[in-house]
Amino acid sequence: MAACGEGGGGTRAPFGRRFLADPTRLFQHNAWDNVEWSEEQEAAARRKVQENSTQVVSPDQQEAYEVNANQYWDEFYKTHEDGFFKDRHWLFTEFPELAPNQIVSRDAKPDSEDGGAVQQSKSSGPGGRCDDGLGLVEETQASEHLSNSEMSSCRLHTQVETASQNPEAVKLNDFPGSSATYRILEVGCGAGNTVFPILQTNKDPNLFVYCCDFSSRAVNLVKAHPEYDVSRCFAFVHDLCNDQVPFPMPDETLDVVVLIFVLSALLPEKTQSVINRLSQLLKPGGLILLRDYGRYDLTQLRFKKGQCLADNFYVRGDGTRVYFFAQDELDLLFSTAGLEKVQNLVDRRLQVNRGKQVTMYRVWIQCKYRKPLRLRRDQEMNS
Repeated sequence: MAACGEGGGGTRAPFGRRFLADPTRLFQHNAWDNVEWSEEQEAAARRKVQENSTQVVSPDQQEAYEVNANQYWDEFYKTHEDGFFKDRHWLFTEFPELAPNQIVSRDAKPDSEDGGAVQQSKSSGPGGRCDDGLGLVEETQASEHLSNSEMSSCRLHTQVETASQNPEAVKLNDFPGSSATYRILEVGCGAGNTVFPILQTNKDPNLFVYCCDFSSRAVNLVKAHPEYDVSRCFAFVHDLCNDQVPFPMPDETLDVVVLIFVLSALLPEKTQSVINRLSQLLKPGGLILLRDYGRYDLTQLRFKKGQCLADNFYVRGDGTRVYFFAQDELDLLFSTAGLEKVQNLVDRRLQVNRGKQVTMYRVWIQCKYRKPLRLRRDQEMNS
């Protein structure tokens, strides 16, 4: 069975090697890869979306969901803590750029659960004090009270506060991870289900991983993880939609930006400005890696009337929101930000509940977009 979507010049390697060639074997496994839809199935999904979109949430309610977005995500992590999502070890099969010097099994598969926590609307930037309550103290005084690890954490907090108060300081290489030569930012890190697999798999001593989330509870879960190492990682609260709050690193310093089920939680009209801002953080040649909900995913079809906010945009029962993308609109968003397509494909998977004899069709979109090399941009500008 052929892979769906398109890649950068060739057919993509599938998540797994399990293809449903014989329909009588449907319930012999929990999942099948790259399952193509019939015209009838596509039409039925389209009708279902039209049906659940007939009743739209009122403008006042929509405004409340936007204004209180951070509260909904904090409540989500208060309820689930770090037990909702599984670590995404499949990342290195699909995104080898996250561990370029590692040999990763091609048998790794994505988890059946989706998502990660997300940045949305109203949130303060990272705090500027150490968690031990000493505040911003001179290191010579703090050394009597702090361990080496705590000292490093305090130093990073100091650097971030300096950057937020004086963006010029960032340009002087006074920022977390300034000595690293390979830098990754994960946006919407949740409880760390992407961050910690990266740190465990990529042993490059020159690697530094930044991770941010809209939810302060999510960031606190990352910091409390036993493998959170301030010499290799920096977690911070950040509101993607507030472009007045600076990132803790300068522009053009990141090799990779990771977006795993993140853009889908943003208000759709804010997505372009977010991608524009993230592209500024990339070095020339740097990549944005994305995996998110595709149009007609099972999750979209399960929404009821009264949960629709706008076309393909819904609110869940817990107040968090989700959008379902098409390939062409993601391509337009990234190309408008000046990025070049490396990969833009649809992954359709058939998941099976063998006990209940139930089938579940998932639709995800996976993208890689590269920031052009400066030389190429300069040539185009001069032509």
